[in-house]
Amino acid sequence: MDNAVTTPVQNTNPHFNETQWLQALFLLAEAQGWLQQLQEGLIWQLPVKRRKKLLRQSWYLSAKALAHIVERHYCKAPHSAQTPLTGRFIIPLPQIVDCIKAAGRQPPRPVPRSRHLQRVWDAGMAIGYDPAGNAVTTITVIASTSGEIITAFPGTMPP
Repeated sequence: MDNAVTTPVQNTNPHFNETQWLQALFLLAEAQGWLQQLQEGLIWQLPVKRRKKLLRQSWYLSAKALAHIVERHYCKAPHSAQTPLTGRFIIPLPQIVDCIKAAGRQPPRPVPRSRHLQRVWDAGMAIGYDPAGNAVTTITVIASTSGEIITAFPGTMPP
């Protein structure tokens, strides 16, 4: 028989209001679900075949990641001049997304000094320029170990 006395957990934050916190939690959960639906609707609008593969839990392209890729690595992005030392895609946006999708079939390799994984896929045609200005046919996609895509860029990571 266990005679241990259980003590209630003490609240270390005297300003914690559980009722407000629960309201905020459920509001955020609802908003996150709504944003998820909007995000998936946005991906479905892309003229890309089998786009559902970009929304799998094991290979997931979020609007946030796609916005980062476009802003940092797409020649037509309004802020592209702000990051001159990065690779630049020269193909249309739907083709970039197709390349990201195709890279998902490649075996993942660890990213040096990181917990992330990379997949490199050769498109067989020029898709952009690496930071040195060389035309490249490969795309590198960096994702978390759970498959959430973080970024993608033309070329490969330097050794």
